Amino acid sequence: MNDDAEATTRGKDLTAVRRDLHRHPEEGWTEFRTTALVAAELDDRGFDLHLGSEAVAADERLGVPSDDDIAAARARARREGAPTDYLDRMGDVTGLVAVKAYGDGSGPVVGLRVDVDALARQEATDDDHRPAREGFGSTHPGEMHACGHDGHTAIGLGVARELDANGGFDGTLKLFFQPAEEGGRGGLPMSRTAHLDDVDHLLAVHLGLGAETGTVVAGYERPLSNAKLDVTFSGEPAHAGGEPNAGRNAMQALATAVQNLYAIPRHADGATRVNVGMVESANAQNVISEAATMRVEVRGETAALNEYVLDAAHRVLDAAADMHDCEVETALYGKTTTFECDPEMVAAVRDAAGGVDGVTDVVDHRPFGGSEDASYLVRRVQEAGGTATYVGVGASNPAGHHTAYFDIDEASLDIGVGVLAGTVRSL
Repeated sequence: MNDDAEATTRGKDLTAVRRDLHRHPEEGWTEFRTTALVAAELDDRGFDLHLGSEAVAADERLGVPSDDDIAAARARARREGAPTDYLDRMGDVTGLVAVKAYGDGSGPVVGLRVDVDALARQEATDDDHRPAREGFGSTHPGEMHACGHDGHTAIGLGVARELDANGGFDGTLKLFFQPAEEGGRGGLPMSRTAHLDDVDHLLAVHLGLGAETGTVVAGYERPLSNAKLDVTFSGEPAHAGGEPNAGRNAMQALATAVQNLYAIPRHADGATRVNVGMVESANAQNVISEAATMRVEVRGETAALNEYVLDAAHRVLDAAADMHDCEVETALYGKTTTFECDPEMVAAVRDAAGGVDGVTDVVDHRPFGGSEDASYLVRRVQEAGGTATYVGVGASNPAGHHTAYFDIDEASLDIGVGVLAGTVRSL
């Protein structure tokens, strides 16, 4: 795209919107182009916009990239046609809450949360992968929409378009375009804003999750609580042959920690998980490691069980460092909690889905299985007396989530819009 050509979603159908976003994936906290495009169309539609630090509690963001990475992402978004006014209003913080009253405004405040970020992974480029074959594969090396968030963003826009076109809702719609779902980094800071104070009913949505196109799950629930840690062990370098006794081996501390993290006892009260996803120590073979890093995650069936594993993990890390005379630092990269769906919201989705073209099967409940930071928004609404559910829309994925060949059946976009807009009206 030319530097002086401004991108737009206006006049494009949802498939075209989704494909444009798929070509320009942006990792968590760098979704500048995506957010600016959505904001521009919703501004035209009369929504009140809250961008950047007006949409999230910026000081409570987790796993934020470096200043240089954010500056590079903003510059790339500008090159790729991000509408300048909205890019400038965001500053260095992504996120959007868009609000509009419909009809006489006497009805409830209904929130819809969609996530907008991509993953840090390379997309497949061979002809077995439809986005590559049909020319809408990622143009950003090492970044890919491998979880359907491009489709979620399109659905959020589609609900606004549908209600604008056909009415039938006398209330206030709040659209939460949440950054940084991957890693569980954006839900907590978005939940800490005042935008959720008056939300009576909240819907969140996810495409795919193993369900075929035409299937609607009215209430995915009980995701595992989750916490992710970035860990650094620091020691002292030395020549491994000449004076190994002079070093303090950070790699040895890390190796001790890995073994003992996996040895944390499971819990009688429910499911728990622990995983070490990455280890690194950039040293030659003949150098005692002075620094070693690892990325760790823990999960629990409840928030209390997650805290049990997280506390145990901290003890293991501290003990491993002490055993090998090293220091250890930990940083919380992301965190989620769990929730259950409200029966009246599940019923509302079920009833709405029954009248949507293309829906062939409606399931009331399924366990989520993984983790999801919409949990913080759901819990915030429920704790204030509101109701919420997490909706699944089948998309016949040809490959698993987070894989290089992930894709969606784009017929799911209109189904998702129909189900969610119908539910909003029924509320």
